Amino acid sequence: MPSIVDRPAQRYVAEQATLAIPEFPRVADRLPPLIGTLAGQGITLAGAPFFRYRVIHPGMRFTVEAGVPIEGDFTAAEPAFTGELPAGKYVLDTYVGAPDGLAAATQSVLTWGAEQGVTWDRTEGPDGEEWGCRLEVLRTNPLEVPDPAQWVTDLLFRLAD
Repeated sequence: MPSIVDRPAQRYVAEQATLAIPEFPRVADRLPPLIGTLAGQGITLAGAPFFRYRVIHPGMRFTVEAGVPIEGDFTAAEPAFTGELPAGKYVLDTYVGAPDGLAAATQSVLTWGAEQGVTWDRTEGPDGEEWGCRLEVLRTNPLEVPDPAQWVTDLLFRLAD
């Protein structure tokens, strides 16, 4: 069952793409080299990697970032960039299973939010739903847990102030 949690602001390094679900590996595959670059430069990771959904476009397309929380300062080389996840109240739900179940898990959180009367940090923009902060935090390392049915993903959706 979802809960509401407070989260502090968090710096991160990411790469961004606009794509459909079948193309998702194009952005997901950027995480290992991004983590490798940070480790090679002595940058301390401050948490699990994530996907940040910026815009949900019509036709099931997404503008999404593949990111890694960091401590300290870092100057990213393009196409990577630095940013900050905003502090605030978030709805948190944890999903266990393969990535193909994330759409249903996300819909469950959105339905729960509608039933609870929450107001999401999102607006309608010219290209679709623009989210202030909507995350899938990847709690499982697939190299350590190869069975996707056992992968743990935190869904975090920021509430409007």
